[in-house]
Amino acid sequence: MKWLKWAGLPVGIALLIAVVVHEGAGDVMQAIRAAGWTLLWLVPFHALPLLLDAYAWQLLLERRIALPFLWWCATVREAVSRLLPSVGVGGEIVGIRLAGWKCPDMSRVSATVIIEVLVTIAVQYAFSALGLVLIVAATHQAGALHTIGLALLLSLPLPALAVVLVRRGGFFSFIEKWAGKLLGSKSPLGVDAARLDADLDALMRRNGLLLQVFLWQFAGYALGAFETWWALELLGHPVSASGALAIEALTQAVRHAAFMIPGGLGVQEATVVLLAQFFGVDRETALSLALVKRMREIVFGCLALASWQMVEMLRGRREYGGAGGNRTRVRK
Repeated sequence: MKWLKWAGLPVGIALLIAVVVHEGAGDVMQAIRAAGWTLLWLVPFHALPLLLDAYAWQLLLERRIALPFLWWCATVREAVSRLLPSVGVGGEIVGIRLAGWKCPDMSRVSATVIIEVLVTIAVQYAFSALGLVLIVAATHQAGALHTIGLALLLSLPLPALAVVLVRRGGFFSFIEKWAGKLLGSKSPLGVDAARLDADLDALMRRNGLLLQVFLWQFAGYALGAFETWWALELLGHPVSASGALAIEALTQAVRHAAFMIPGGLGVQEATVVLLAQFFGVDRETALSLALVKRMREIVFGCLALASWQMVEMLRGRREYGGAGGNRTRVRK
């Protein structure tokens, strides 16, 4: 999968350049300059939707880890998934590692991340469906959104199959046996597969908890749409709350469908330009919105990645210093 991400990178860059050139880079930059430095407030605002996501994760962990630390883990997870051309689960793997610093029960941590990913998929479909309904109700152009709706429908069997396999139980035990025979290792997954299956089954049976996680994540997605509304307000072309929700929902849907292009580069920008026009936003302002959202993503993500590397470096120094001290005592 990683090679597919790298192959999609030049495609995304080319598409982004084409969109900017086609819409007129000068007009776009003029619109951004007119909004001014106030646009930078969008960067810290993004912490709020991630806080709701982190709270949903904390519910699955039964509050075993403090919310501020889980929020930081969530920022790093998102940055890895969106900014690095890693495999599709790169952010989740990093999240499991970071959460494991505070909760040594790696099976439990892994189970909560897997369940959270499955709930997120359900939230994305529900949010996208809401976006489709809102944009059709506002514009009465159902035909223009037929492709997006069809793509969502065609992609539904795969996540549904994933839920069924996890719910039936024994999935990771089967993977462990198959991988063990292939690799000649007793524990190729790094965790007790039987225990992981048991933890997953226990979480899947808690319908009330899953509903709470769904609602908190959905609230995070809805709050994220405020970024679109606020950015357009600052750019001088306000839209309604339902319009902002529709733009954000369908942009997220297209971005996730184009998973082979890192960060949806170019695809996200083209989608924002198309959808914003349905609500009376001119093409130059729509592209300005797309570039502002990309700017926020890069700045916020780079800060998260930098903090992660700093923490890793400090932990490495402490562990190395502790090991050195032990060796000194042994020599004495």
